[in-house]
Amino acid sequence: MSFYVRPRSSFMRLAASFLLISTLVLLIVQLILYSRDRANFPAGLVVAGIPMGGISRQQAAERLLRIYNLPVELRYGDSIIHMDPAVAEFRLNLEGMIAAADQQRTSSPFWGGFWDYLWGNVSNPVEVPLDASFSEGLLLRYLNEEISARYDKAPSPAQPIAGTTQFRLGEPGTSINVDSAVSQIETALFSPTRRTVNLTIQQSATARPNLQNLQVQLQQIMEVAGYDGIADIYFQDLASGQEMHFIYRLGSNLPTQPDISFTAASLMKIPVMVSTFKAMDTEPDARVQELFREMIAQSLNEATDALMSEVIGGPRAPITVTEDMRQLGLQNTFLAGYFYLGAPLLERFSTPASQRSDINTDPDPYNQTTPTDMGMLLSDIYQCADEGGGALRAVFPDQITQGECQDMLEILSQNRIGILIQAGVPEGTRVANKHGWVTNPNTQVINVMSDAGIVFTPNGDYVLVITFYQPVQLVFDPISVIFSDISEAVYNYYTLPSRDE
Repeated sequence: MSFYVRPRSSFMRLAASFLLISTLVLLIVQLILYSRDRANFPAGLVVAGIPMGGISRQQAAERLLRIYNLPVELRYGDSIIHMDPAVAEFRLNLEGMIAAADQQRTSSPFWGGFWDYLWGNVSNPVEVPLDASFSEGLLLRYLNEEISARYDKAPSPAQPIAGTTQFRLGEPGTSINVDSAVSQIETALFSPTRRTVNLTIQQSATARPNLQNLQVQLQQIMEVAGYDGIADIYFQDLASGQEMHFIYRLGSNLPTQPDISFTAASLMKIPVMVSTFKAMDTEPDARVQELFREMIAQSLNEATDALMSEVIGGPRAPITVTEDMRQLGLQNTFLAGYFYLGAPLLERFSTPASQRSDINTDPDPYNQTTPTDMGMLLSDIYQCADEGGGALRAVFPDQITQGECQDMLEILSQNRIGILIQAGVPEGTRVANKHGWVTNPNTQVINVMSDAGIVFTPNGDYVLVITFYQPVQLVFDPISVIFSDISEAVYNYYTLPSRDE
């Protein structure tokens, strides 16, 4: 019995051939896989914060556009706005970023890369940063014209409470902080993931009511009090120069041009004070200082006449006062004689205010003014004292100094009577004012009552002039209360707190 034994060498040749063929097939498969992989971006590659490993150039470009063209979500309080990046001309430099990413793919030779691929020696690619731009100008325009215009809320002003001196507070407004919003949105535009912006919203303080509302409130105060005469009221905000002037009679308003002429009475002592300082070449001595105090604080006519005769000089000193006022542009203010009884009338003056035909307050031919003239004069004194400028310094640059204007305010501040305008402001509030009223020599009743002053407040300072005329009689106590209420309403208007205070 015999057996056939295949030679061992043949078996080995067969096994070797099989291994060789298997290796060749595996090599070809790996080459195919490597070629495909090399055609795409390498694993781990990040472009502009987005993973790009294993995808083609075209796919990478599409992914960049899809993600960076997503709207930026803007949140304004409870409102959500989707902002298209195109409104700010946001642009990606696709070619530059894809080219930089492509360098990661082709940085090694084909066969060298294949060898690393076979052995798993894959290097970590360098991240390609975002390359993009946008128009800050267009973004600002969008924020102002689309967001602010649509979503910002203006503050609502305080409203006067009818018939009282009080105000009901308004509501604060809201607005976006545009500078902050630009920075926030820029960050979102340049981020692939954090594309929500909580806009910074700032509150604006409640506004004062407008002057028309204040005027209505003052009229209501007089209506509730049953005042049946003429009231001429002038207000000026000394910071902004904003003015309010109206003439009221029996529930309605009269034209304010031309002004109404009233007997000036002791209000004329403000012009006398100005002219006296203009006439002095040196600091006032003790006697002149005392005469100022007596003229303003005590309202003594004798002191007023003494200042005119001794400092301004001569029998025509009242005419000098008038001429000084005319140079300042106060055409409705004049003083035609001294204050003492029986003083001669030096001249007869005609003014635009005194020629008004629709109303007559029977003004004194010796002294007349208007609330507007007195308000402007007080404003001139204030501007001179505060800044060293204004009409007084412009008209009398070598005769009136800033220090003298400060002295004038101090003299007026010594007039502490505790009634009229002063009664309407908190205790301790500085008021530089002069009051006056006229008692009819025949009937011994008051027909004209006035107060003109500067009120100093934490919110700024203002001028207020109030003049009442009643042809029959002004009963002092109820009328002085109306003055006080008007003053209180104006003070409350000017010092209104905001809701966030």
